[in-house]
Amino acid sequence: MANSEWIDITTPMPVNKPMQYFPDDPQPPKIERIYDVDKGDPVTMSQININSHNGTHVDAPLHFIYGGSSIDEMPLDTTVGPARVIEIKDPESIKVKEIEPYDIGSGERILFKTQNSEKAYRTDKFVEDYVYLATETAHYLADKKVRLVGIDYITIGNYHDHENIAETHETLLKAGVYILEMINLSGVKPGEYELLCLPLRMERGDAGPCRAILRPL
Repeated sequence: MANSEWIDITTPMPVNKPMQYFPDDPQPPKIERIYDVDKGDPVTMSQININSHNGTHVDAPLHFIYGGSSIDEMPLDTTVGPARVIEIKDPESIKVKEIEPYDIGSGERILFKTQNSEKAYRTDKFVEDYVYLATETAHYLADKKVRLVGIDYITIGNYHDHENIAETHETLLKAGVYILEMINLSGVKPGEYELLCLPLRMERGDAGPCRAILRPL
């Protein structure tokens, strides 16, 4: 980027190449060139066929909550402003006992850096044993009234435990906590940052793909 202080934490969405996606999705994401100046066409143009949760994206309450607000109704300062990157050492999940010492407060934007950033993005195939958010931790963060929770893989929940997936999402989203998923924090040190991240303004959208960048404070 033009300003070297900014760090791009967005996962790339490659053209004409496989992309990681949740195995339960009805079809894999696909981005392909339909016209290409390098092949003699007058313009270059791509066709994008993805769902709202492919790549880096923000979940809105509507994703899990009946009558919940949609992504176009999200307050803009939810994903713009100071954010804290917390590094998680636990190789299995984000547990309350590990984050309690950080004294997380109301209104914070918390981004969890786990082993996912170094391991899960080395392949274009879905990685089942990623670090996820423990159910009790979702309740802890909701009680803390944080503003945003981010994690460095496709979903905050455990792929092998659909109850965990449902309860972590429902707990946070019902409390008005938005969820930023599929960020890559491999080049980011723990600490305080400025976050700039805006999802696509999809009317009645359950989520929105986005570009997410950080700048050290």
